Amino acid sequence: MLKNRMKWNFLNHDRDLPIIDQLLENRQINDSIDKEQFLNPSLDHLNNPEMMDGMNIAKVRIEEAIENGESILVFGDYDADGVTATTLLVETLNELGAMCDYYIPNRFTEGYGPNPNAFKEAKQQGFDLIITVDTGIAAVESASTAKELGLDLIITDHHEPQEELPEALAIIHPKLSPEYPFNELAGVGVAFKLAHHLLGYFPHQFLDLVAIGTVADLVPLLGENRVLVHHGLQGLKTTKRQGLKALKEVIGIKDDVTEQDIGFGIGPRLNAVGRLQAAYPAVELLLTDDPSEAQKIASEIHLINQERQEIVTAITQEAETIIEANIEKMKRVIVVAKEGWNEGVLGIVASKLVRHYQRPVICLTIKPEDQKAKGSGRSIPAFDLFENGMEIKHLFLQFGGHAQAAGMSLEIDQIDAVRDSLNKLAKEKLSDDDYKEQLDIDATLSISSVDLNIVETIQKLAPFGMGNPKPIFHFKGTTKSVKQIGANKNHLKFDLITSKEEQGISSVAFGMGDLVKYLTPETPIDVSANLEINEWNGMKKSQLMIKDILIDDFQLFDFRGSKFWKSEFKELNDDNALFVRFQPSTTSELFSLIDADQLNEQPIQSKMVVLVDMPNDLSEISTLLNTIQPQNILACYSVGDDHFLNSFPTRDDFKWFYGFLMKRKRYSKDQDRKLIQQHKGWKEEKIEFIINVFYDLKFVTIFNGVVQPNQDVIKKDLTESNVYQNRLKEREVQEVLYYSNYNELKKWLKSQVEHSSSSEEEIAHGF
Repeated sequence: MLKNRMKWNFLNHDRDLPIIDQLLENRQINDSIDKEQFLNPSLDHLNNPEMMDGMNIAKVRIEEAIENGESILVFGDYDADGVTATTLLVETLNELGAMCDYYIPNRFTEGYGPNPNAFKEAKQQGFDLIITVDTGIAAVESASTAKELGLDLIITDHHEPQEELPEALAIIHPKLSPEYPFNELAGVGVAFKLAHHLLGYFPHQFLDLVAIGTVADLVPLLGENRVLVHHGLQGLKTTKRQGLKALKEVIGIKDDVTEQDIGFGIGPRLNAVGRLQAAYPAVELLLTDDPSEAQKIASEIHLINQERQEIVTAITQEAETIIEANIEKMKRVIVVAKEGWNEGVLGIVASKLVRHYQRPVICLTIKPEDQKAKGSGRSIPAFDLFENGMEIKHLFLQFGGHAQAAGMSLEIDQIDAVRDSLNKLAKEKLSDDDYKEQLDIDATLSISSVDLNIVETIQKLAPFGMGNPKPIFHFKGTTKSVKQIGANKNHLKFDLITSKEEQGISSVAFGMGDLVKYLTPETPIDVSANLEINEWNGMKKSQLMIKDILIDDFQLFDFRGSKFWKSEFKELNDDNALFVRFQPSTTSELFSLIDADQLNEQPIQSKMVVLVDMPNDLSEISTLLNTIQPQNILACYSVGDDHFLNSFPTRDDFKWFYGFLMKRKRYSKDQDRKLIQQHKGWKEEKIEFIINVFYDLKFVTIFNGVVQPNQDVIKKDLTESNVYQNRLKEREVQEVLYYSNYNELKKWLKSQVEHSSSSEEEIAHGF
């Protein structure tokens, strides 16, 4: 039995609909017109930029600046959304003939967003107008500085507006535009709207940039975002930008470009530059027309990303060590801090920790020189990090972001207060289930129903992302051809089948290599998975990408006679398993062994029972299992030799030996043993057992190693001998518990867990 790691939430489970309609309804798309627009995203579905507040004011001022030859500064952000937005607006202004340049603050020396010093420097360099992209909505102080300096400020942003808005000539923000129908544009999406309005025509040439920034910033891929990304992915396939062509080549992206290529390839590399240094190379890459320069910058960015990955791994390991040592303080919300951590990657580290611990996480780097801490937070769906952070805003020097992600700085002596306050809020607002990762399952499918056509039909819902997750399906079956894959054997590959004859669906479970021992033969298994097409050597076939596994059935882990079970079940200890012995002589230095008869008198419930040896009688194990009723059993016992099975005499064997004895009148071990062994091929143990049974029945006497027939014999059946009966029980024990095949043993053990039938009945009907 294996519990699912996530909470499975079945959507539309009882609806009998075509799969495409079911998936759309799961996404609250019910109207026929909405369905048509969702499945066929058209640029005609985009909203008019003029509907957004501040748009016309911004256009008039920008055109005035161009006409008067004023210098315009595009002030961007250092992430993928910010650098694509910066590139887009710079190219727009250049096309319009503006005198312009761009500026991106250094994460490490200036922090996030506009700052007064940067604006003062801009004024000194002769800039008259500043336009922010993907930033600025929280820059109240910087906006005041701009006004004092006589700088006009236009803010374009999409981040959550706070209580006080900056004073600017114009603020272009979808959430501050009541008449604008769509509120979830990325920063690059807002910049695109401004570019469209300024140029007076629809700028198809910027759709590749919009797709990158929108997917990388994890905004919902619905409404306008879906349209922009759908067409932007097509634009990326044939992009003429030398920088993107070079970056695609370095990454290994060919032909079609998917949202996954952005999310796991292009986006992280553009982000990596600003995480480790100034973000200018990322903008330079997107702006350059020189193929050789593009290749050079792309290679540099690729190396920077590799460095970023190494730093993330190191910090994550350090953070986990701190968390494990202070787990009670971070029971509901994790706030972890250390001097020397690179603040540029703390958002990624926080995301990894959220997935591992299923808790909201804030990661901070401590800066002792100014007694401050700075970092990023990521959250679980049930805990709005922005909303809860705003409730304790007084503890921060700076705070901003979204429901699931935030950035902040604070005094070092406020770290404990922030941790305590967030844990208190989480305790008040969250239930235990809220901490378990939610897995929305779109439908239950049969294995036989899956083919390339259904996978291609599902693909019509792409691009997938926030708000439109890749569909997850539920399947039932059993597994075959199970193996661990990957350099560290940390992934699983198997076929999911419904019958032995069926080929089944090839399935891959990343990061689940340790579950290989649970995929026991013919055990019913439930999986939740994405459906994909795997193409290899020109051949296409459907494939499951496993998200979670559930085994809701009694399981036997068969390690009979094996010395390696301890290495396979390293997680087992005295707290989560019962290590049961039937023989008092059995010992262990690793585990606390519990006597079976003790458990029968004082039952201890446990999901896992480890049988370290075998009983003398099947009734002993029957009583134990019916009392404990474990979900799983690990059989790891062995036999010293197999004479019970191979040497158990037949009635004819007893008859022959008795006739031999009556004829010879005596049997001497020293003189006659080898004679019988040569003549009958019997082992010494077999001869000794026959003699012991005869002695128990008083058929013979034994004196000084010499066996002689008893003259006063009372006729008895062999079964009246206790020696014979005990050996018969031991033989039965080994037949059932050791020499049976896997399915026979599992069936018998399961019957003992579920019923109180006698061992004799189980043997008679089970074998």
